Amino acid sequence: MAIYMKRSGIRFPSLSLKKNCDTEPQRHLSPQALERCKSKTSAPRRIEMPNPIFEPDTRPIWRSMGFGWRRKCPNCGQGALFKNYLSVRPKCTVCRQDLFHHRADDGPAYLTILIVAHIMAPLLHFTFVTWRLEPLVMLSIFTVGCLALSLYLLPRLKGVIIAVQWARYMHGFGHEENARNSENT
Repeated sequence: MAIYMKRSGIRFPSLSLKKNCDTEPQRHLSPQALERCKSKTSAPRRIEMPNPIFEPDTRPIWRSMGFGWRRKCPNCGQGALFKNYLSVRPKCTVCRQDLFHHRADDGPAYLTILIVAHIMAPLLHFTFVTWRLEPLVMLSIFTVGCLALSLYLLPRLKGVIIAVQWARYMHGFGHEENARNSENT
């Protein structure tokens, strides 16, 4: 019979052959095992509980990433995510989702540099090899191009990172649902 012990919020299965429903403390049993003990009709058998680390997400990640790219709330997709160029609103104005939990930090800047460099470096090489423009002309063209692409990508990538954090319940996104569930019980 499987005994489920609770360690830091995660249940770990272990096998015990000598214990039964009469001698085993009821708090260590799974809900299915408790039901079996109450009915006493079925023979005890090992019940596998799903691993909470690999349970499927309930929030759609691709949909929320699309909302983040459009700089909208990852929950409803209607409210604005930013109040300024990169300042995130504390709450969504439409669905009241808390957004202050995000920890985007330097991630959007690193992704912006990575994408801009991988786009502009081959273009710079192609332009130089093909047309042999003057260095100052190339510098002015590619400086403007890098700045424009960076300013376009930075808020969108920050929105995507915040949306991924929301969809994966990272950094406090999801604690409000746990608080609501505990208030209802």
